Amino acid sequence: MLQVPFIRQNKELVLERLALKNFKETGLVDEVLALDDKRKRLTQEYDETQAQVNSLSKEIGKLMAQGKKEEGEAQRAAVNALKEKLGPVNDELNATEKALHDTLVKLPNLPAAMVPPGKTPEENVEVRRGGNIPTLAADAVPHWDLAKKYQLIDFELGNKITGSGFPVFQKQGARLQRAMIQYFLDFNLDNGYTEYAPPYLVNEASAFGTGQLPDKEGQMYHATEDNYFLIPTAEVPLTNIYRDEIVKDTDLPIRMTGYTPCFRREAGSYGKDVRGLNRVHQFDKVELVQIVHPEKSYEALDEMVAHVEKLLNSLQLPYRILRLCGGDMSFASAITYDFEVYSAAQQKWLEVSSVSNFETYQTNRMKIRFKEANGKPQLTHSLNGSSLALPRIMACLLENNQTEAGIQLPAVLHRYFGADKIA
Repeated sequence: MLQVPFIRQNKELVLERLALKNFKETGLVDEVLALDDKRKRLTQEYDETQAQVNSLSKEIGKLMAQGKKEEGEAQRAAVNALKEKLGPVNDELNATEKALHDTLVKLPNLPAAMVPPGKTPEENVEVRRGGNIPTLAADAVPHWDLAKKYQLIDFELGNKITGSGFPVFQKQGARLQRAMIQYFLDFNLDNGYTEYAPPYLVNEASAFGTGQLPDKEGQMYHATEDNYFLIPTAEVPLTNIYRDEIVKDTDLPIRMTGYTPCFRREAGSYGKDVRGLNRVHQFDKVELVQIVHPEKSYEALDEMVAHVEKLLNSLQLPYRILRLCGGDMSFASAITYDFEVYSAAQQKWLEVSSVSNFETYQTNRMKIRFKEANGKPQLTHSLNGSSLALPRIMACLLENNQTEAGIQLPAVLHRYFGADKIA
């Protein structure tokens, strides 16, 4: 959530950055400022009236003590009249503060200065590539055929148990899934992250804190009776660990990692691009979250990008890193790097990770702060990234490493999987 003082002091910059994000409802900026003006006026009126009440109330006691009963009663009547005025002013102030908050949360985060212009994914900027795209045999097949051949994943069984987009991993497929989760977690722990196993459902305050609400409610599964939401990513519970907390500056940076299943409705997704593991409603993911000093967040962003890149290199997968253009970024992000791996059998790039800096957008919602040397609380910055999302990683591992003798696995997974290949 943007901060009103910043909007007021930098209105033209805010409008410029919102345009870069292809945000159309720029009239909300003037609404925010008008509501803030009204809030200030009502606050001043309330405070001045309350001060009058306090002052006159003190005089009543003095007048009564001096035997000036009539003057005291007149003062009491004046106090009662002022108190009657306070109620409506307070009600209007509360309504104005709510309207200001409800309008403010409709504004997305501002893109950082290095975010390129553009409206579509085709306008994202490729930063660099790594790994080698394999040349497959003429009879190579996509991962959904390999999953059936080696009895790794049963998509039809998932459809029977739940519905489309809920695959059942089995036998060597389930073992590979577990091996990747353990390897990703160990990799993160070896690089200074602390592991958490958070809940898979969160309350409304948590979903609001990271920006899923009110922007993405249509994409979340909602347990309506308890008003809980199934998490779309571990980012939500992990970041909310520090909601309403003031941490010591010496505790920063805070690095967290965790494995969770993720649940996304993916409303509106259909067609050939959602076959197999390309797009599912439930999937496993290992997440990274950092809470950092504002002056260190872009250093942390570079560190997280390098971390994910190193992880992909260890899996020997061909990848590319994209800096998203303004129009392709999420509502809450200030800057995002997407990682895509190349699916050799499908002959296309598949997104497997997003690494984002949210600056103060999330922490302002969650009131995650630290104390400076002078003791004044200040908002931290928050970042997160996938490390990694498993479905498309598995798809590319299967497709890119298929041979006549089986599916050869990268060396880093051998001890976790218990073998060097799927046979």
